[in-house]
Amino acid sequence: MPTDRLDVRLDTSLEYLLERAPAIAPPRVLATVVATAGSTYRKPGARMFIMADGSYLGLLSGGCLEADLKLHAQEVLVDGVPRAVEYDMRGPDDVLFGIGSGCEGAMRVLLEPAGPGSRAAAALEAAGRAAQAGRAASLVSVHESADGPLGTFEAAAPLAPVLLHAAARSLAERESRGVDVNDAGRRTRAFVQYLAPSPHLLICGAGPDAQPVANAARALGWRVSVVDHRPAYIVAADFPGAKVSLCTPAALRSSVALEHCHAVVVMSHHLPSDTAYLGELARAGVPAYVGLLGPAARRRRLLEELGPAAKLLELRLHGPVGIDIGAVTPEGIALAIIGQIHAWLAGRGDSLRETLDLQGGREQPSLLQPSLFARQGNAG
Repeated sequence: MPTDRLDVRLDTSLEYLLERAPAIAPPRVLATVVATAGSTYRKPGARMFIMADGSYLGLLSGGCLEADLKLHAQEVLVDGVPRAVEYDMRGPDDVLFGIGSGCEGAMRVLLEPAGPGSRAAAALEAAGRAAQAGRAASLVSVHESADGPLGTFEAAAPLAPVLLHAAARSLAERESRGVDVNDAGRRTRAFVQYLAPSPHLLICGAGPDAQPVANAARALGWRVSVVDHRPAYIVAADFPGAKVSLCTPAALRSSVALEHCHAVVVMSHHLPSDTAYLGELARAGVPAYVGLLGPAARRRRLLEELGPAAKLLELRLHGPVGIDIGAVTPEGIALAIIGQIHAWLAGRGDSLRETLDLQGGREQPSLLQPSLFARQGNAG
């Protein structure tokens, strides 16, 4: 049984922008949070696009800063010069900026041109390609510099050596960091963002109730793969944005790179197939989260069918899968499933669930203590 979970990034604002921006006509400005203090709606690494017509994609606040950011973005569109702006909402009356948000936090935001062919667009697209391939990446947002241009860069030339070193260290340590260098009064400040891979969910079974599960995951910017042994169910149009494959349960390990999946949900509604899927997952030892749709009695029967291999699923298996929210519709069940996986990926608090005494067949409540392993791709 694996003891380590895959590194993961739950802030998928990068994917959100890349997937939705192509339908929006340029020009546009990229706004990136590069530093915060106190309580803020978003943290360093959060991004949004501001269009020339004043519309925008994404949010950096609950709506209290966006109107002012639009004014600064218009200036960037006119002169093409990146700039950083600061908001400090920690005063009781918010006198300095007059925004009156009451957020009790401060935020520094980098604004830069980000239309097709821009340096920012190229950097985001490179990070997006790495994310789609399940690889980690880093982005460097220079928001103050006496010697070079401001903006978002890939970790490559023409970045200064000190920033290239910071990017390499960020990747090695899997951690975002702020960089502040003062060389004889010449200051350089940058935010180096570590971007872990976004969540990759595997769904075993492509029945109608798998569609809302895939849709809910895709809405969060997750990567989704769907497999089924029934050709009639393998319809790519039913799972927009997901990778859909015809795969027999016995060929799961040879057909899917399970070691790159963060979680799997077994939901084919076919007892022999679910048994075979669980057997493949048990022997593979990954992923560390295995969700099983269906009641406890069905789970027990499947584990009995597996025999000794069932022991390999101990503490990995979540069945019945999902948080008990009283769901009765396929969409509600999908919400319960994705909600549980999201909480599990985040290592959010203590998780009380039923674990299995696989030898005795009894269910015992056990308080598990998941580790806080998720990398959010930002500091703070």
